[in-house]
Amino acid sequence: MQYIPHDYQAYCIQRVVEDPAVGLFLRPGLGKTVITLSAVNILKYFRWQVAKVLVVAPKKVAEATWGKEAAKWDHLQHLRVVTVLGSASRRIKALNTPADVYVINRENFEWLVDYYQQAWPFDMVVFDESTSFKNSQSKRWKAAKRIRRFIKKVVLLTGTPSSKGLIDLWAQVYLLDGGERLGPTLSAYREHYFDPDRRSRTQIFSYKAKDGAEGAVLNAISDICISMKAEDYLQLPDFIQHEIPVMLDPKAKKAYDQFERDLLLEVDEDIITAGTAGVLVGKLLQFCNGAVYGNEGQVVPVHDCKLEAYTELLEGLNGEHCLTFYGYQHDKDRILERLEKWGRGRADKLRVRVYKGVEDEEAWNAGEVDVLLVHPASCAYGLNLQAGGRHVVWYGLNWSFELNDQGNCRLYRQGSPYEKVFVHYLIVQGCEDEDVMATIRDRADTHEAVMRALKARIKKVRESVK
Repeated sequence: MQYIPHDYQAYCIQRVVEDPAVGLFLRPGLGKTVITLSAVNILKYFRWQVAKVLVVAPKKVAEATWGKEAAKWDHLQHLRVVTVLGSASRRIKALNTPADVYVINRENFEWLVDYYQQAWPFDMVVFDESTSFKNSQSKRWKAAKRIRRFIKKVVLLTGTPSSKGLIDLWAQVYLLDGGERLGPTLSAYREHYFDPDRRSRTQIFSYKAKDGAEGAVLNAISDICISMKAEDYLQLPDFIQHEIPVMLDPKAKKAYDQFERDLLLEVDEDIITAGTAGVLVGKLLQFCNGAVYGNEGQVVPVHDCKLEAYTELLEGLNGEHCLTFYGYQHDKDRILERLEKWGRGRADKLRVRVYKGVEDEEAWNAGEVDVLLVHPASCAYGLNLQAGGRHVVWYGLNWSFELNDQGNCRLYRQGSPYEKVFVHYLIVQGCEDEDVMATIRDRADTHEAVMRALKARIKKVRESVK
């Protein structure tokens, strides 16, 4: 696919290429990955300024997003992207594989620093979702500080770097400039921009920003960070579609392939009916989401890969409200269970509701709901949800273009207080999700697309068993 960058993307590419350190604080879906890879391509193959690039990312992002994005665009397809994941032996093997970009999950970053010690080989490091490095007392931040002097170019990527307030910024910006702009220590930063808030006689529990602190901090970092609220001054589209690739783990992918094979071998593609197609597609989409209905109607969990990607996405939204469309009842139940577990021990517990009627609609529009779970068939028409948020997430994809379009229009509609609406699709790779997404993307005729995709899959399965 040909990449024609928006003006703001071209500007960001230029900044990454020209600046030794830069923070791209852009909302999810604005193309931070393709921006960064485009800059890497220029830096390595046109300017010869970098040799090896490291990306540190959340696990699900590391598994799929960077490699998928490189393969998607014509000008990036020559880039060699290797994931450094799995056991220590697999990680070491990946590190010894020739590549341009190495992607590691943030949990293994400390291990990587210990592995290389003084022989750090990466001259460019990208911290994807840099809020993972906002705590200067964490082991991963201290590891980053240890090897910072070996890195020629640093890039921070995140949507909301200060979700818990200005205090979050110091550690992240320090990785860019070594304390030049916000002070050499967290204590100095606090003393300059904050006053004690909650405290005892001997201990300070929290700080509050001084009057005018926010403007002063943003001004101090404005030359090195593109921007806290990019949409305020960059020309962005009003509707931003964000496709998030999700990789199944090897066990789940093997199980999916077997499940698909068993289903499709029973079908004659020459006489397949719309009813048969709907049943088959429904079962494959269930598997993509992580659970299937058994013969007795019982729910059989098969993987948590999409759930993990969903919670990582919520982390990236950093408190912004999210309208989530699920496909099946067990999707809703599993999401609720995951969010309940995720919220344990967190001070900022998510306010989660399942849409049932007008009370939920009113609560969402009043800003009293962080995550609203909705089945697309129950609210596709007539509901006005635009006041409650600007993020739509499709956890379970739907073959119906009409339901998809109408679902998105719950937020993307006249009367919205938001200038931009972001629609995020979680797409399991190599599975039925990809066929559905292709139909959504191309606005293809649903019936024809379903039949065509199924026949192609049946043919592929039959050829594999010959």
